[in-house]
Amino acid sequence: MCGIAGFIGKGGEGLGHKMIQTISYRGPDFQKVFLRDNVCLTHARLRILDLSEASNQPMLNADNSIALTFNGEIYNYQELKNELLALNKYEFKTTSDTEVLLYAYQEFGEKFLDQISGMFVFAIYDFRNNKLLIARDRMGKKPIYYCHSGSSFIFGSEVKALLVHPEVSSELNYDAINQYLTFDYIPTPNSLYKSISKLAPAHYLILDNNKIEIKPFWQPDYKTDSNIDFSAAKSKLDELLNHATKIRLMSDVPLGVFLSGGLDSSAVAYYAQKNTNQRIKTYSIGFEDKSYDEKDYAQLVSKHLDTEHYESILTPKMTLGLIDEVFSKLDEPFADASILPTYYLSKFTREHVTVALGGDGSDELLAGYPTFISEEFRHFIQYLPNFLPRQILKISSLILSPSDNNISLDFKIKQFLRGFESQVNHIHQLWLGGFTPFEKKDILRPEIFQSLTDNAGMRIIDSHFSSAKNYNADAWHSIIHYYCQTYLVDDILFKVDRASMYNSLEVRAPFLDRAVVEFLNSLPKSMKYKNLQGKHILKEVMRGKIPSAIIDRPKKGFGIPLSKWIREDLKNEIESVVLAKDHIFEHQKLEKLVWEHQSGKANHRKLIWNLYCLKKILK
Repeated sequence: MCGIAGFIGKGGEGLGHKMIQTISYRGPDFQKVFLRDNVCLTHARLRILDLSEASNQPMLNADNSIALTFNGEIYNYQELKNELLALNKYEFKTTSDTEVLLYAYQEFGEKFLDQISGMFVFAIYDFRNNKLLIARDRMGKKPIYYCHSGSSFIFGSEVKALLVHPEVSSELNYDAINQYLTFDYIPTPNSLYKSISKLAPAHYLILDNNKIEIKPFWQPDYKTDSNIDFSAAKSKLDELLNHATKIRLMSDVPLGVFLSGGLDSSAVAYYAQKNTNQRIKTYSIGFEDKSYDEKDYAQLVSKHLDTEHYESILTPKMTLGLIDEVFSKLDEPFADASILPTYYLSKFTREHVTVALGGDGSDELLAGYPTFISEEFRHFIQYLPNFLPRQILKISSLILSPSDNNISLDFKIKQFLRGFESQVNHIHQLWLGGFTPFEKKDILRPEIFQSLTDNAGMRIIDSHFSSAKNYNADAWHSIIHYYCQTYLVDDILFKVDRASMYNSLEVRAPFLDRAVVEFLNSLPKSMKYKNLQGKHILKEVMRGKIPSAIIDRPKKGFGIPLSKWIREDLKNEIESVVLAKDHIFEHQKLEKLVWEHQSGKANHRKLIWNLYCLKKILK
């Protein structure tokens, strides 16, 4: 796992060094700059496979006609290597996947993208044709940003690496800020800056003669396999998850598993322990607030699987310190507060291992979020007059006092009803996200709001719903597609990438294996969601493998006691940032929002934290 950056155009070796140094924590073991003519590729290496110097990057092929800088892991590299060796054309000097990637491109050109399986972002410069190719993995596990200034093309694993380049403008993108207020993150392809974009998952970019062309190399397909029964599907999923986990255990450095005590991480821990002769190391953290704490469940799984288990407690006082640690590295606003415990878990885990496996992706692929339960009830309310959900919300606010507990009843009711203030396709985002279009109009200064090209900030949602392939008029698969293209990529995977790489830790996700994803996408709704519960097939696969108490417990999520902390431990910090005057927001509206939360009149933790994260970055 590594960091990459570079440019095609103006700039020297010193500029390349400055760019890669901004993200050196992604690869603390070795940094290098390659410069030839106007081509600069840089790399920061975290040694995982083939620890020798021969595997350092940027790497060139035998005749120096192709250069590569690569972040990630190719899990089927050994099969590809054997295929290339059979051609009797290539002599390999390393045992790394990097060299295989280099020669796979040399042999197959752009078509090699369909052959590789893994998590990756890489930049390949082909001096034979004077072309740059940048590609991002199918599910978006690894990030890449780029800027085409006109005379130069600049790219990097994180925004901060690009901002070092003098041709990258730091002019703010208010449309992206508007989207952030809705999503709690800035969705692909936008960034906080007008000049910088994100490459979408499963896409590659070609820079040829200073012109950019972006193409997809893979697309999720939801065509249902009507020939498979449930028993056969369970056996197949068991086989695929076992293989996906097994190949992710390859490492020349110590490895462990994130274990929250939920179904997904417990499943990964099970398959990891099954495929090794040693006790696997597992890691979890807990909280003093019992409504958020899951360490007892993690201990139960660890005892059942006989793992070597480590745990730590994250206190409010410790979180205060983590906020500055995390936000000093973040270069775009991100309002999922679980980045803080994820960061702490990564930091704690990195004390023992360099690679960790996690359970990310299952909730999106298997309809595991509470919002999918809400989808079942949506049909009963969507035809009611628009004013009625608001009236129900007012009545519930009078009956139910705001609670600081994790996913409390008052929070569920509020989030459910607020979804009906928009179009059908937008409901899930309003259930998940921050501000509604009405709330944004209320807090944004008129001149900012009037400058927006998409007032509601929802246009991107419609594009994803319309792009789902072969979902057979099944709204559930179009919703799953939407979650995978937005929330998974720009929230969950962003969070895990940053939290882990800030601590020089590589995290791998077996559920996001290509074969697992394609198989789950082919299953009908009934195998994923049954009796108001998601992940039906996964639960049945895991019965008898992990404790039933884990399989049948309600989903909890990896949150922190944010509502209480905003009112108590973080009160001064939150107020000093959120209530600082600026040119974007109506100050009196923000004061009212904060006062209502601090007085206990309402629970605005999501909205206040959203504002805090944005203004903290803009300071």
